[in-house]
Amino acid sequence: MRKTSKLLALGALSAMLMSGAAIAQDKITIGFLPGVVDPFYQVMELGVMAAAKDLGLEVVTQIPATWGVEVQTPILDAMVARGDIDFLIIAPTDKDQMIAPLELALESGIQIITVDTFLGDGDYLNGPVTFPISAIGSDNTEGGRISARGLAKAIGGEGSVYINSTNPNVSSVEARAIGFNDVMDNEFPGITVVGIDFNLDDMNTAVQQTSATLERVPDLAGVFGTNVFSAQGAGTAVVNAGLGGVVQVVAYDATQFAIEQLREGTVSLVLAQKPYDMGYMAVQFAAATASGVTSLPTKVETGFAIIDIDNVDDPEVARFIYQVPN
Repeated sequence: MRKTSKLLALGALSAMLMSGAAIAQDKITIGFLPGVVDPFYQVMELGVMAAAKDLGLEVVTQIPATWGVEVQTPILDAMVARGDIDFLIIAPTDKDQMIAPLELALESGIQIITVDTFLGDGDYLNGPVTFPISAIGSDNTEGGRISARGLAKAIGGEGSVYINSTNPNVSSVEARAIGFNDVMDNEFPGITVVGIDFNLDDMNTAVQQTSATLERVPDLAGVFGTNVFSAQGAGTAVVNAGLGGVVQVVAYDATQFAIEQLREGTVSLVLAQKPYDMGYMAVQFAAATASGVTSLPTKVETGFAIIDIDNVDDPEVARFIYQVPN
């Protein structure tokens, strides 16, 4: 889509959402169920709460302490059992296993909006899963490509690199690894991806896995951390090994920790998502749907800010660093 067409589409969407907010009649209750406690989802919650305040809506928030279907599903079931939730904003912890529990929520009268992660293949118009209103999040395949090119530049286009990720079968991190591998395979013949580990959203595990890889591949040139815990664990392992600035790290998610490591030279690139926008827009979509709007897009990509040492102090870029209240 050309830039002009995109701007027109965004303008029409904005007008639609404002209209939906203005004509909202019955006060609705929204459930917010992200994947886990981390800075990314904490910033998303800020967006959810800001939109709810602006629109005069009630939000019921439950944030799992750890990632996983076995943790998220009972919380979901409890939210459904309340009987007062009209819309659910959720980051599914598995693209397949969370389909059935969310179908039961839908049958109980709760409409679904997914954020960050999605169900099925994320195509809610023509794909295998079509019941959610919309999938709002980053283009994670493209994010993986951006990360690969950034890491390749940092290491001079040659050497061995490693991926530390979180969980298999999670749409977001799966797509990031796919995009990363695609670029390395097709654009940088001098770079070898030596493997991928899954830390199950545990930073200490990410530290151990990256440390083991540094020992196994003594000439390792770079690491791609696909989310908050992966990047923090990878960066910590590199520093612990005394290789800060030697082994380059690309961090997905602009946490304060990632920015500190960027300034220290351990991290060469930080990819900031826009979780606040995801949360705010999801509430707007719920309000618009409740007001009778039927033309909402089934997929919205919220974009990135690419942060490096040259622009980290630029206010227009720094505003995308995740600021979490104490």
